[in-house]
Amino acid sequence: MKKNDLILGILVMIVWGLNFSVIKLGVSEIDPLLLTALRFTLATLPAIFFVKKPNVSWWYLIIYGWLFAIGIWGMATWSIEAGLSAGMASVLLQMNVVFGLFLGYFLLKEPLPINKVIGSGIALAGLLLSLTVTDGSVTQLGLMLILFAAISWSLASITVKKAATKQIFAFSLWAMAFAPAPLFLIVYLQSGSDVFVQLPEQLNERVIFSVLFQAYPVTLLGYWIWNRLLVTYPLTTVAPLTLLVPVFGLLGGVLFYQETVGLIKLIAFLCVISGILISFVNTKLITKLKSRYI
Repeated sequence: MKKNDLILGILVMIVWGLNFSVIKLGVSEIDPLLLTALRFTLATLPAIFFVKKPNVSWWYLIIYGWLFAIGIWGMATWSIEAGLSAGMASVLLQMNVVFGLFLGYFLLKEPLPINKVIGSGIALAGLLLSLTVTDGSVTQLGLMLILFAAISWSLASITVKKAATKQIFAFSLWAMAFAPAPLFLIVYLQSGSDVFVQLPEQLNERVIFSVLFQAYPVTLLGYWIWNRLLVTYPLTTVAPLTLLVPVFGLLGGVLFYQETVGLIKLIAFLCVISGILISFVNTKLITKLKSRYI
């Protein structure tokens, strides 16, 4: 990977990691699903008027939009409001890689090499270990919501594969346009009209910053750069960069909210990250090296 592209990739990972702390800033003020709805409203308008609709079925756009905006980020945002720390949310959301491996195996008949099985086992051990964290950074509801978000991410990835589109940015942008309406509806069914009446008073500088940061640097700019890297380089070269997200997610929690990183939490973090890293190992490359040097 070229030096400039590598720097851009790392910068995106920093933004995505710190995003969990920015989400926490917003949910301390307003409803988490309302915050998510505002994020995707600004992310799609007016940008969608300047990007041509991808040549895919409307159903793929709707399904992906709901999974991405409601399933992933709606639930991840809610998990932080439900007591899950920003750092642990960034770590546990990476379980989408593990869930994706098994969903790909059962739904798409994709192969499941031994390194991916071993890596998944280590990552799952990290997940189980996180259940024993007693410093208040992991709650039962928060854990359930972030795992739902991780599963939704895996299903969203399968939807992209089924859609078989090369216009990834346009696909994401048009899909996100279907997210705000159902999110606003869910908020209304949960809280009634009062939450919307009170919104103008709640739009202080912290909420506005949280919404703008999520909509533009994280969503529009971040995914534009990320998709450009995916098109330019092999997935095996680009994908490991995502392992930096929970690193900066944890650092953001420590810096901005003084979240503690005890021994159990650190071991759980290392298990999840190392397990996912093992899953990325190129088994064909290992076989070639063994045949050459052993």
